[in-house]
Parts: sequence; C-alpha cells; structure tokens
Amino acid sequence: MDREELLNATPEDSGSPQKKQESPLVSLEKDLAFYADAIKEVGIEIMVEGISAHPIFIAHQHQVSIGEMILNKEELNTDWSIQASTLEEFVEKGIITKEKKEPFLKVYKRPEDYMCVFVVVPEGANFIYYPYHKSKK
Repeated sequence: MDREELLNATPEDSGSPQKKQESPLVSLEKDLAFYADAIKEVGIEIMVEGISAHPIFIAHQHQVSIGEMILNKEELNTDWSIQASTLEEFVEKGIITKEKKEPFLKVYKRPEDYMCVFVVVPEGANFIYYPYHKSKK
C-alpha cells in the first residue's frame, strides 16, 4: 500500500448519517511535513554515528514499545508522536522477519530523501515512505 492509498483511506462508515470522518492519515501527512527537518536530522545522525544505515520512524497516537521517542505529540500539540528506530531493531523484535529483510531492503528508499515511517493505527500498521521535501509544482 503506498502513501496515496493510505492517505485516501477512510474509516468504515458507522451507518450514522453524520458527516464523514476524516482519515487520521490526513493529520499524519500534516505532522510529517511539520516534523520533516527534525526527523531528517535524527535519521542522518543514526547513519553518521554508525547505528544503522536504515533508520525507521514509528508514527503513532498511542503507546508503542519500539524505538525511542523523538517527537511527543503532547509536548508539541500535534496529532502524532514519532519514535526513532532501525531496521536492525525491527528484525530483532520480529516485526520484520529474517526472511522478509532482503525484500524490505529492495524497496527501502534512499534515507537522505525519504523517511521510512511505520504507521501504527488501531486497525494495524504499515510502512510508508514520505519525502522530506515535497516538490512544489
């Protein structure tokens, strides 16, 4: 599933005639744009310090037990918190199985240009790649 599909996804209709609820992923895109410089800085630091060549950021609205908190939604008055992790931690915790590591690396985008984000929502979780600076055409 790519970023466009995730952002255009809408919650299942609850059957009530109320106005359609906006997907939480719309607010995620807004927060990722707001956080982009800080996330890029952390990603570069992870690579330069030799921690990992494959930083992964976790976007969530609840508690998750992977990575280290770098941007707290409560402190920043945003909708999403971001934690920093690595491919190695994802493999160690079994989120990415050893068998899936190579296929994952084949689709992993250049970390200097894209943040790899593991989006956690109540319905599940998925990876997206978000460009640090969207071109303004």
